[in-house]
Amino acid sequence: MTEGGTAARSDLRGGAGWVGFGLLILFGSWRMERFESMGAQLYAMPGFVPALLGGTLVLLGLVLMLRGWTRRRHETGASSDGDTATAPLINRRIAAMLALTLTYAVLLIGRLPFWLATALFVAAFVALYAPPERGRARRLVVALAAGTITSAVVTWVFQFVFLVRLP
Repeated sequence: MTEGGTAARSDLRGGAGWVGFGLLILFGSWRMERFESMGAQLYAMPGFVPALLGGTLVLLGLVLMLRGWTRRRHETGASSDGDTATAPLINRRIAAMLALTLTYAVLLIGRLPFWLATALFVAAFVALYAPPERGRARRLVVALAAGTITSAVVTWVFQFVFLVRLP
């Protein structure tokens, strides 16, 4: 399989994934309370921003799928030797990212203070994905600093700018 074929297939699969995720967000935002009985305007409804984001993901996913389809159609010199080996859809780095994100969302949020859960999540994420050529001590210091600063900024913005009470 040529590199163009692999990229085209990857674009098609990735685009389909983003379209599906965007549709799930759109569906969830449509089901959110609209507070129409209280006279809420369209732009103040809780599902408005998620619907915009979900719609954007659907649109960009479709663009990515179109790009993959176009690449596949215009591919020249396709391999005819029957080589259909493909890279795995979920590799070790993606699996680690999913595990970290699910641990944060399912296990940490609600059980620990928000600022601590966020600091731990960001620090673990940065430590895991820091360039391996950096020294271990430096990676840990950078990860702890990133976790602490991110947690402080996010907590402050949500509590004092958006006026959202965090768990």
